[in-house]
Amino acid sequence: MDNRRSIFLYPFSLLYGLITAIRNFLYNSEILKSHEFGIPVICVGNLAVGGTGKTPHTEYLADLLRKDFKVAILSRGYKRKSSGFRFADPASTSEDIGDEPLQMYKKFQDIIVAVDSNRIRGVKSILKEKPETSVIILDDGFQHRRITPGYSILLSDFERLMIRDKMLPYGNLRESVSNMSRADIILITKSPENISPIQRRIIVKDINKRPYQNLYFTTVKYIAPVNVFDGDPSETNILSETGIEKRGMVLVTGIANPQPLLEYLEKKFTEIIHLPFEDHHTFTLKDIHKIEEAWMSLKTDMKYVITTEKDAVRLREFTNIAENLRSSSYYIPIGIDFLNDDRVEFDNMIVDYVRKNKRNNRVS
Repeated sequence: MDNRRSIFLYPFSLLYGLITAIRNFLYNSEILKSHEFGIPVICVGNLAVGGTGKTPHTEYLADLLRKDFKVAILSRGYKRKSSGFRFADPASTSEDIGDEPLQMYKKFQDIIVAVDSNRIRGVKSILKEKPETSVIILDDGFQHRRITPGYSILLSDFERLMIRDKMLPYGNLRESVSNMSRADIILITKSPENISPIQRRIIVKDINKRPYQNLYFTTVKYIAPVNVFDGDPSETNILSETGIEKRGMVLVTGIANPQPLLEYLEKKFTEIIHLPFEDHHTFTLKDIHKIEEAWMSLKTDMKYVITTEKDAVRLREFTNIAENLRSSSYYIPIGIDFLNDDRVEFDNMIVDYVRKNKRNNRVS
């Protein structure tokens, strides 16, 4: 997939690249100071704008570590209408903390979720208010050089590999690919399950990772649909291979790249109306009416509204949706799988890092 824009933007991408290179040089030379904390800090991020799967990978880490450690996730809370530092709590809305942090909080009630655009203040606030915290995961924190994480995980979309991209605004990169050297682990996300060995070897060769880095391939795993409003799984398998000719859906997406989900659902429904919105879209009552009209226009016997887990967080905040539409609205949760049985090795590396860098030890 080529995401480059007009060639006339290329000179601006050179200027942008120069600015980010100077900034990184100042941090690498310790002219600009970066803060370390005496607690395990794991950064999950990417070099490119757009969806590389940060949220499902952050959720994977939280789920892995919460069995043995008190986990906190710190996000900036993109597109929230509040400011400063905030903890997620049962009364939080997407306007308070952002849709993705709210999604993670609802999914894992036993972890701490906080938001703050100032990451240093955010970490300090977590440690002050929640001293039992034993590991902090920085969501989308790779460019936040004011904090030196103990462990960095860098994501790159299989279809938009960072090594084949260009700097903003001509391409999608927020900083040069040379900065992937800061990562401890590189994950090639959204990889096809049937990727061939030669494809893997070509990508590994092109990435040209450092000796201290590990590289793994992950793929998206779609999970059984869950009702948007009551949180219950569908009583009947609305994604079964049988009865497809009777099923229609309105697909509602407010994500960076809805194409993989659309392609997955095209095999499950015979009639599809896709209503795409911008990433992190704030739904309005007008949007709800548009969704309802599209749903009512479906000609199949069984009609559904299907959306993403992130969009469901914002849609469920509407309390005046008709009951028949509420009962027919589902989201598709997603998880990740590691290819080539690399899950155990990855899990062990993460858990070992946290165990060896307990609080009050210097983060490596």
